[in-house]
Amino acid sequence: MIATWSRRAALIACGAALSLLVGCGASTTVSGLTPTRVISFGDAFSDVGQHSGMKYTVNDGTVNTWVNTFANSYGLAVTPSSVGGTGYAQGLARVNTATNAAGLLGTPSISQQIDAFLAKDNFGPSDVVLIVGGVSDIVAEMHAVNVGIQTTNQMQTNVQQAGRDLAAQVVRLVANGANFVVVSGAYNMGQTPWAVAAGTGTLLTSTSTLFNDAMLVPIVSMGKNVLYVDSTYYLNLLSNPLSAPAYGLTNATTPVCTSVDYGTGIGLGTGQVNSLLCTSSTLVSGANPAQYTFADEMYFTPTVQRLFGSYAFSRVRSRW
Repeated sequence: MIATWSRRAALIACGAALSLLVGCGASTTVSGLTPTRVISFGDAFSDVGQHSGMKYTVNDGTVNTWVNTFANSYGLAVTPSSVGGTGYAQGLARVNTATNAAGLLGTPSISQQIDAFLAKDNFGPSDVVLIVGGVSDIVAEMHAVNVGIQTTNQMQTNVQQAGRDLAAQVVRLVANGANFVVVSGAYNMGQTPWAVAAGTGTLLTSTSTLFNDAMLVPIVSMGKNVLYVDSTYYLNLLSNPLSAPAYGLTNATTPVCTSVDYGTGIGLGTGQVNSLLCTSSTLVSGANPAQYTFADEMYFTPTVQRLFGSYAFSRVRSRW
C-alpha cells in the first residue's frame, strides 16, 4: 500500500501536467512571502474552533490544528469566523450543499463560507488562503449507499462532481484577488478506522482518488497562484501502521478518544466517538495521544495535525 501511494504521489508531484501546481523537485527559491493573514475555508479537518473553541481532535489546550500550526510558522494565528476571525472552515461542511455530512441543514458549505468572507472583506496582496474539502461529501455519499438509496457508481459520480465544485471555488478565489491559494482535497478515507471496520477500505480509497483527480484537472494551469498540498500522500504515511512509527505514531488503527456522541455526531451514525467532544479526560485509559494517529474514526490527533501543518508550511516556503 505504501508503495502504491508513493508511486501515485510521485506521479502527481512530478508529472509534466502538474509540475507548476505542486512545485515538483527541490526549490532554489529563497521565499519572499510574508503573509499578512492566513484565511481558511473547509471542513472539520480545518475547523479552528467554530463550536465554542472545540476542534475535531483531542482538545488538550495545545496548538492542535494544522491551520494554526501553519499560521504560527509565520507568526500568525487563525481564530474562528464565529468570533470575527479568518477561520471559516466548519466541521462536517460539504463543498456545495448546506446539508452536512450528518444529513443536517445549517452548516455553511465551503462555497457559502467564501460567500460570507467576500460579503464583508477582500483578499490582501499577501494573504495566504487555505481551502480543503471532500471528506464530508464522501461521508454523505457513502451513507446514501449504506441505506440503499444509491449505488456505489452513483456515489463516485457525485463525489467527482464535488471535486469539480471545489476546483470551481479555487478558481473563484483567484478571480477575487487571492494571490496565494493552498488547496488540498480528501485524504485517503480508505485508511481511516471507519473504513477499515466497515470493510470499505478499497472503495473509499478509490473514491478519495476520484475526488482529488476531478478537483485537480480544472486547476492544473493555475500554478502561479495555486499550490496543491497532497494530504493523501502525507497523511497516508501517518495512517499506515507500517510507516507511522517513523513519525513516533505507534497506533494508526484505533481512535484514542472515548467521547461517544449519542446524536448524529460526525456523520457515521449515533453512538459513535466524536472528537469534537474529546478532551484529555476522555481518552483510552493509559493512552498517550501523541502516539495515536486518529482521535476518532475519521479525524486526527494533535500530533498528526501539527505534522501536516509543518508539511504544508514547508511546501509553501519552497514555492513562494
